Amino acid sequence: MYSIGSLTVAPGERAQGLIPVGTSTYGVELGIPLIVVNGAQDGPVLCVDAGVHGDEYDGQEAVRRVLAEIDPATLRGTVVGIPCMNTPAFEAAARASGIDHLNLNRIFPGDAEGSYSQRLAATFVEQVVPAVDAVVDLHTGGAYGEIAPLVILQGGYEDLATDLALAAGHELVWKGGKWGGTVRHPALAAGKPAITIEVGGGTYREANVETHMNSIRNVLRSLGMTDGEAELRDTYTTVSGTFARSAAGGFFVARAEPGENCKEGDLIATITDHYGNTLEEVTAPQDGIVLWVRRIRTVRPGDEVVIFGEVLGEIRP
Repeated sequence: MYSIGSLTVAPGERAQGLIPVGTSTYGVELGIPLIVVNGAQDGPVLCVDAGVHGDEYDGQEAVRRVLAEIDPATLRGTVVGIPCMNTPAFEAAARASGIDHLNLNRIFPGDAEGSYSQRLAATFVEQVVPAVDAVVDLHTGGAYGEIAPLVILQGGYEDLATDLALAAGHELVWKGGKWGGTVRHPALAAGKPAITIEVGGGTYREANVETHMNSIRNVLRSLGMTDGEAELRDTYTTVSGTFARSAAGGFFVARAEPGENCKEGDLIATITDHYGNTLEEVTAPQDGIVLWVRRIRTVRPGDEVVIFGEVLGEIRP
């Protein structure tokens, strides 16, 4: 038997339910929705989550589809799917919660006595992390931007999480992620491998859903949970990320695409006023790769507009 939250699932069975976090003003129970597939055979417990940001849709659909296709009769271990971690942000069609306007992916491990998002993070840490062996966190660039397919491998945890990161299947491995408070942080702190996979954004695309699904399938194979050999690349490119912010507000137009190579000084984007006058040119600070580009055209001073990736080296499995 496998138990998580209030769910107990027999071997070879599947179940769904909610880990409660709080109640809305109109009396509806809010929490973390779970889909659990418990294999008939022993094996690791993998958690795959999406919807930490409510406007990132592709991963949410990928979780539902992959969990639906898994046969518990042949699965070795257990898959815990969280299709939408942050339901208030999803209902607001926004990156942050519509209840307290916090960015959930910056506040882990949370606070059980705090606002709803703080309690949500704390509930994940207290009830999900102890019940799983590894975490795959699915993201996109959101409604505001589009990101090249990549996996984030937290700096300092390479020994713990590199194998999982390579199984994601993307050439680009973002080493670092200097900001704290993400979903992967409490899992890594507990000694469990955790990665973030980023693909697409700007809008919902079926191709990005399938890309996320292929990553999860390969992770399952790499953990020995499903049949077949995991597919690994001959080489992976490691990068660090630098966020460029606008100095001027105006109309933003990208001149480069996510995943595109750039040279120091290359024009990446322009910001104009309503008359067409150029207010700012965004240029590459060094040779590297454009990782993320803003897609929403409205830009204000200080907004994130581009993420540059400086090439650090290679990983050869």
